[in-house]
Amino acid sequence: MADENQNHDEPIIRDKRRIDPETGQVRKPDADAGAEGAGEQSAPEAGSTDAAGTAEGAAPDVSDVLDEEALTVDDILNAAQAEVDDPSAEHLADLKRVTAEYANYRKRTEANREVERERAIGAAVAVLLPVLDDLDRAEKHGDLEGDTPFATIAAKLRASVEKLGLTPFGEVGEAFDPQRHEAIFQQHSDEVEVDTVADVVETGYLLGSTLLRAAKVVVKTPA
Repeated sequence: MADENQNHDEPIIRDKRRIDPETGQVRKPDADAGAEGAGEQSAPEAGSTDAAGTAEGAAPDVSDVLDEEALTVDDILNAAQAEVDDPSAEHLADLKRVTAEYANYRKRTEANREVERERAIGAAVAVLLPVLDDLDRAEKHGDLEGDTPFATIAAKLRASVEKLGLTPFGEVGEAFDPQRHEAIFQQHSDEVEVDTVADVVETGYLLGSTLLRAAKVVVKTPA
């Protein structure tokens, strides 16, 4: 049975925590919910992922993550340093290229110098070839035998042109070479199996590796 003296105008308060201790007034539900929500934090469930992205189980070692990130950044910085800030590699490549170009230039210069030298000597020696031909004819006739003054002069002249690099060629019995020999007459013979020099009419000369004059020869051909 309800108490007749009970004042029904006053609110019935069953939760003493809703009373503001300072004002003695009843707290509003929104304020209570905000106060209670501010002081309560729900614990993360087992196996769930936290805000830092860590999966269930123990968290990863922070030093490992930092070391990995630092290494990646270091690699990038080193690459940029090599390409932009450190031009030594490019300078070294330029130096190698210039050195190779200079070496090739020096080789070409030396080769051209040798060619010009042989050309100049060849022009001077070519004037003496008729004289050397006369010495060959005189030798065939026996005019250069003994210690005669003529024989001595011929020997000195031949030795001088040989020092300049002039080399005679063309001998009886050697194989005919169209690159070195000029055939002025051919005769068939059963004594040979390949074209062979039968007689040397005019000696050929080489100046170094350059053919200065081909040898004029008589050739025996297989019958």
